[in-house]
Amino acid sequence: MNYFEGKIGKLYTIRISPDEDFLGAVEEFVKETGIKHGVVVSGIATFKNCVMHMVTTTTYPPIEYFDRKDDTALELSAVSGVIAGGDIHLHMVVSDKENAYSGHVEHGCQVLYLCELVIAEIPDGNFKREKDEHGINQLVAL
Repeated sequence: MNYFEGKIGKLYTIRISPDEDFLGAVEEFVKETGIKHGVVVSGIATFKNCVMHMVTTTTYPPIEYFDRKDDTALELSAVSGVIAGGDIHLHMVVSDKENAYSGHVEHGCQVLYLCELVIAEIPDGNFKREKDEHGINQLVAL
């Protein structure tokens, strides 16, 4: 186990407009603000298209399954993640009227009605992502 310390800096609340790509908007925000390290504190949204992936094996290399929901009303119930060295890694839980789905956020999650996200910057963050011996991006000290 490793751990990294840092103080919370600015707290940003952002609104992503209908039809925007969720991950693309977060990437644009991080680039515009120059955030290098941070955490996603909270988020709510509705999506009309959604793409996520999840691992399906317990061995290396992991085999990933990409799930796509098109023209489907979905509620974003939870989103969390880490910004490390400017790289964004988000996971989410979305649901329709019958089922919930969870996985790694991909491009293609298109906002339906609204999207609000809270991001906390860690200005003195001392970590980044680096591939380990299995090719998995892990947090490591700078």
